[in-house]
Amino acid sequence: MDTKMNDIILVPTDFSEVCTNAASQAAEAAKLLNMKVILLHIINSDTKAFLKNENLTAGSLEEKLQELASHLAAKYQVTVEFMTREGSIFTEIGEVVKDLGVSLVYLGTHGKVGLQHLTGSFALKVVTSSEAPTIVVQKRAFSEGYKQIVLPMTSEAGPLDKTRWAVYIAKKFNATIHIFLAGEANEAVYNASKQIAGYLAKNNVKYTERTAEKSGNFSKQVIDYATTTNSDLIMIMTNPDKGFGKFLLGSYDEDIIFNTSQIPVMCINPRKFNYEILKL
Repeated sequence: MDTKMNDIILVPTDFSEVCTNAASQAAEAAKLLNMKVILLHIINSDTKAFLKNENLTAGSLEEKLQELASHLAAKYQVTVEFMTREGSIFTEIGEVVKDLGVSLVYLGTHGKVGLQHLTGSFALKVVTSSEAPTIVVQKRAFSEGYKQIVLPMTSEAGPLDKTRWAVYIAKKFNATIHIFLAGEANEAVYNASKQIAGYLAKNNVKYTERTAEKSGNFSKQVIDYATTTNSDLIMIMTNPDKGFGKFLLGSYDEDIIFNTSQIPVMCINPRKFNYEILKL
């Protein structure tokens, strides 16, 4: 059964600086996308230990969430709500996405700072548990939305999902899409890239095309290209296993998601309900 999508951006937070940065970027996007923001804190063992050590009650979490929600609502003139759930960040975030019909997730990822260590494999588990596209944000602040978006192409798998989202975001933010093709691409990938270019042109989206060097690390070339073009976003597609039961990320994806230039990365899981919000 397909999940009904609502105009909601979900932001899990452990009140760290990077999560607040993710919430700010989400609120700015919400204003342009005409969506509301919901802040989510998962109460887990880390939270309980923090509350005990600081001699605080669970009510203090509500106060923190209310303070952040009020700040974002006033600054960006958007609706900001908040909620808590008890459980594991690896499962509950994905459950909230399904329960609320979330359209986008903004996930702040960081090192060993904050209540919950959303870094490395921990962050990847959250990304792959969410049926909605997840924009992974690091400490670097971005403003004024997304104007330059890199769309790497490594295979012919799932180009329509990624391209539909690229068109949707590009139109909302008046962005340029930069198709970046792997140097070792085969004929099927070249054909897929042509289809993408045609789809962008059909939807009046500005785009460029470039092919990477045949030798060298492709993920590094993607990051270098995104950095030199002053890109605000990189869009990648996770790989579905059989039956779309779960989503897989490889080393290439990890290198891009945790790029040292700290460019936000939109991870798109191939799901049928992606199309409902896009209406393209």
